Amino acid sequence: MFRGVRFEVLGPVRGFAGTAELHLGSPQQRGVLAMLLLARGRQVPLEGLVDGLWGVDVPRSGAGTVRTYISRLRRQLDAAAGRADLIESAGDGYVVPRDAAVLDLDQFEEALSKARTACQCQETARAAGILGEALGLWRGAALAGVPGPYAEARRVRLAELNIIATEEKIAMDIALGQHAVAVAELRELLAEHPFREGLSELLMLALYRAGRQAEALAVFNDARRLLSAELGIDPGPALQGMQQRILRGDDRLMDPAA
Repeated sequence: MFRGVRFEVLGPVRGFAGTAELHLGSPQQRGVLAMLLLARGRQVPLEGLVDGLWGVDVPRSGAGTVRTYISRLRRQLDAAAGRADLIESAGDGYVVPRDAAVLDLDQFEEALSKARTACQCQETARAAGILGEALGLWRGAALAGVPGPYAEARRVRLAELNIIATEEKIAMDIALGQHAVAVAELRELLAEHPFREGLSELLMLALYRAGRQAEALAVFNDARRLLSAELGIDPGPALQGMQQRILRGDDRLMDPAA
């Protein structure tokens, strides 16, 4: 492993050698590095790098420009790593070996897996702590400022991973009795993701456990009106099931495992 070299993609693309930040160049040059890092040790052909930066609007000098970016990155990264070939040539493309550096996305996914395992073992507080630290690795939108179709597609997928992990963390907080904190966070998230029924379901549960049954049912009614008006659909089975359980006063909803 190239010790001390690490990269961040859960936000602006950045690199560090120890505590010193590396100069990674222009947004497009950072985009090339991001494609190589997110390939997770697989070779990325030159054509794939070109397409990832420009899509169908490739300039005539696209391939040459990417080669220039690679050359500049190699000079910077090899000096930081203290050895050559952090970015290796491979066939008609390039590869960053999987163990070449620490990547924040790898750290996040490893922590997410540990948190889920801890939760399955009924270690909810420990799971929530692990997941909270993992979510702390995010510094805004993934690949922020990086242009091109590749970055845009990956941003969407990584944003989905972030919101899923956030929902899991809030569910753990509710199980631990932190209803007020969960309610505040969920209302903020719903303002950003109004069609995400899982957030509405968690908000209903948090409000119900806090003794605010009427507000919990109002969340369902708001979601139903929004889904009908904007998408022409009814709430899904999970959200409808939460409404029915609240109307019945289902005692199991007060169980942390709910």
